[in-house]
Amino acid sequence: MSALHRSLWALTALAVLPSACAHRAPSTSSQVKDVDWDVREFYRPPSPLPNEAPGFVLGHEPLTGLAALEGTKLNERVLYLSNSGGPGEAPIAVSGIIAVPEGDAPTEGWPVVTWAHGTLGIADKCAPSRDELGASAHWYNQAPHRLLNQFLKQGWAVVMSDYEGLGTPGRHPYLLGNSQAYGVLDIVRAAHALHGKKLSKKFAIVGHSQGGQAALFAAARAPERMKDDGLELVGVLAYAPASAMELLFYAGTGQENPSPNAAFMPLFLTGAMAGNPSELTPENILQTEAQRLYANVDTQCRTELSETGSWGGFIPKGNVLKPTAPVLKLSAQLRAMEPGALTITTPVRLVQGRQDERVDPLQTARVSTGLIGNGAQVEYFGCPVADHFGVLGDDIPGTLAWLKQRLTGEAPSEPVLSSCQRVEPPPGTPAR
Repeated sequence: MSALHRSLWALTALAVLPSACAHRAPSTSSQVKDVDWDVREFYRPPSPLPNEAPGFVLGHEPLTGLAALEGTKLNERVLYLSNSGGPGEAPIAVSGIIAVPEGDAPTEGWPVVTWAHGTLGIADKCAPSRDELGASAHWYNQAPHRLLNQFLKQGWAVVMSDYEGLGTPGRHPYLLGNSQAYGVLDIVRAAHALHGKKLSKKFAIVGHSQGGQAALFAAARAPERMKDDGLELVGVLAYAPASAMELLFYAGTGQENPSPNAAFMPLFLTGAMAGNPSELTPENILQTEAQRLYANVDTQCRTELSETGSWGGFIPKGNVLKPTAPVLKLSAQLRAMEPGALTITTPVRLVQGRQDERVDPLQTARVSTGLIGNGAQVEYFGCPVADHFGVLGDDIPGTLAWLKQRLTGEAPSEPVLSSCQRVEPPPGTPAR
């Protein structure tokens, strides 16, 4: 592995320390405590799925406990129709959370923010709507709550997709763009199916890390996906969006020492294989020991995959990949995950902590340049003292002002006090 690859691998790992519906009876706290989370009845969709449009609500129930947001009139867990991101885009069920603010809705309804979460893993137990004290993904599920609670205080409804295969049957295709985009967009439809009279037609997309990449894909797919719903996407905000997947994957496959960051190899691979399942499989890509470890993605969250008893302790003998691995097809799928290649027509705000050792600021600068080159209106903000998670707090003033102007038309009456400052595009970037 070259010095450049080793440096990028060390610095840029993406860890993240309709009205008619079948209404399911709410679970009591004792039922939630005693049930096996991996087989909860709520997450089992009907078979066959109904022939309805994406966003159709299959079930919903009150949500309490640590997964719920604060200062709300309503928190609920929802199961809704969407589509897979793989070939054929088959109908699937996706779970998530809907939270609406306290008080009465304004005449025009509460604007909606659809949140795209960061890396948690692939196992069902990692899903945000299943979060509980002691869960291996608990800290990471709680990390954005301060920001999301601020959205509710502004009078904005918050919806949060678990994404395809997180919580519900099937494997979560990590960083598969269309899969995440559909989940993030279709939960907005589900919220309108349940509470449409109280919700504004305006919505924004916000995400962090994996979710930053998901948010950008959702913004790119929204014009086609939402064209018949009368819903208006007013902007997308991405914190430290995941990028450079191809480079990071191959840098990791040739690592010479055990590393917690090795957990991202099977995660990247899962998303790539879902994009081309007929030609990419663990058996034709991974050497024997890596194949054995790959099965851990179905039972371990990202933090567990990073432990020495799993991928974090794996030392490949020469390389993780078989000599005969179809690397050209694998590379094509990894490149397809890149957010900087997207065409986005709504305003974009990128926010990056300059002390981030998990998503290198240079990566996000390249994403910005790529989006601008494809015609996007991008504002890129750097937070000088923020790391990967600190950016979620440091940019709150700027985030709220930017979203408020787009969701409600209210411009800041005075300068926004924030440590995060706008970064101008590098010389030679096309002006848009």
